[in-house]
Amino acid sequence: MTPIYLDNAATTQIRDEVIVEMTNVLKNNYGNASSTHSFGRSSKSLIEDYRKQIAAHFNVSAGEIVFTSGGTEADNLVLRSAVRDLGVTHIITSKVEHHAILHTIDQLREEYKLEVNYVKLDARGQIDYNHLETLLRDHDGVLVSLMHVNNEIGNLLDIKRVADICKANNALFHSDTVQSVGHYKLDLQEIPIDFFAASAHKFHGPKGVGFCFVRKDSGLKPLIFGGEQERGFRAGTESVHNIVGLGTSLNLAYKNLETESTYVKGLKQYFIERVKDELPEVKFNGCSGDLHDSTYTLVSLRLPVSPEKAPMMLFQLDLKGIACSKGSACQSGATGGSHVLTQILNDHEMQKPSLRFSFSIYNTKEEIDYVIESLKELITT
Repeated sequence: MTPIYLDNAATTQIRDEVIVEMTNVLKNNYGNASSTHSFGRSSKSLIEDYRKQIAAHFNVSAGEIVFTSGGTEADNLVLRSAVRDLGVTHIITSKVEHHAILHTIDQLREEYKLEVNYVKLDARGQIDYNHLETLLRDHDGVLVSLMHVNNEIGNLLDIKRVADICKANNALFHSDTVQSVGHYKLDLQEIPIDFFAASAHKFHGPKGVGFCFVRKDSGLKPLIFGGEQERGFRAGTESVHNIVGLGTSLNLAYKNLETESTYVKGLKQYFIERVKDELPEVKFNGCSGDLHDSTYTLVSLRLPVSPEKAPMMLFQLDLKGIACSKGSACQSGATGGSHVLTQILNDHEMQKPSLRFSFSIYNTKEEIDYVIESLKELITT
């Protein structure tokens, strides 16, 4: 049995080209980028070259890209410094954000006199833009943090609209774009975002590296202290091979974006059609069954299975060689259920197992056929 990997929202298979570039750097560019000799200068040159390439994809300057260990660190950097250093006394977010946002905000609320408001959601988990405007009109010293693509149900935020609303109300805007960078183009000269977070392993790059976009002259200050790396924003010896892997994977993602996104979108459309034809009692959570209002990379299904059978669904699929998840990978061991789904489903609906299937260029329609047949078998037996 050949395993089928449909958990690409958790992490993606690294591209062969990326492995080649990273291996080359590990062998030949092992100097510390802070050293002044030729070995160090070689590493430093690579870092800065890839910083420029990454910045170009978003139409920003290289100095606005700060390398981090991933999206969680980038989110923490922005939120913590905004409250500690930028005069933010009020954060507006939603209850379906990633825990890197929600848990950090909870911690900040304990440490500071921080007011937090949550924007209203509709029945599918989409934010109420009018409510966002109302909240912004009533407060000063505001940071808005709303994710571009929801990692559990795939809902798409109108990121340009939110950015414009924030700018019109003199509010800072941060977006967790971990699920969208490498899958959607973001021109930050047209979209006035102040900060965003990205992680390489979501677009076929290595784990343990990402970056934070920090708008020039924002006043943001470090989260990690100890050295002057990353222009003082992030102390610690740079992971040169990971940065090269990040840059290479992002370059390939955007170089091939049109053809690869069309292919993956076709897989999702095919999956939706097969579910509707073969499993009509299965429901789509959030907007995930709608290609217009959700990302093309994932679907979230609610299965017509009794509460007694629900806990074993993921395990049974795994036995059949199918990898998917209950929600986000970060939540896979949680017993309290998805914090995202609890916002949009009633108690009865929450008793049904929900599974997230997420797609990549390495998946095929034949794999989807097998998954659908496996689901039919598990649901009817």
